[in-house]
Amino acid sequence: PLSVPTALSLLRRPAVLAAAHRSAPARDSHGPAGQGHGGSKAASLHWTGERAVSVLLLGLLPAAYLCPGPAVDYSLAAALTLHGHWGLGQVITDYVHGDTAIKVANTGLYALSAATFAGLCYFNYHDVGICKAVAMLWSL
Repeated sequence: PLSVPTALSLLRRPAVLAAAHRSAPARDSHGPAGQGHGGSKAASLHWTGERAVSVLLLGLLPAAYLCPGPAVDYSLAAALTLHGHWGLGQVITDYVHGDTAIKVANTGLYALSAATFAGLCYFNYHDVGICKAVAMLWSL
C-alpha cells in the first residue's frame, strides 16, 4: 500500500508540482503576469473545485437517467460547461506562450464557454433538453 504522503503526491497536478520545484514563481495564464500561486490557497481551492465538479458530473449521470427533468438539464449544462472551460484553460496554460497569445486564447475560451452555456440553456428551454436528447440518441 502507498503511504499517505505518496498517495497525496499522486493526486497533485504536474503543473503544481513543477511550479513548487522552480525557484521562480509559476505563471498562471488565468491571472496577471508574475503572480504565481503554485502552493497558494487559491490554487488549492481551484483544484478542490475541479474535483468537486468532476464528482458532481459523476452523480448527474445516473440522475439524468433515473429522473430526467429541467433541474438535471440545467445542472448538466452548468457542470459540463465549467468542466470544459477548466480543461481547455489547462490546455492554454500548457501550450500557449506569450502575453498577447495568452490574452487572445483566454478571450476565445471565455467566448466559447459563454456560447456553450447559452446554447445548452437555449436547447434545454426551447427543445427537448439534454437528458431527453441523450435518451433519444440511445434509442436509435
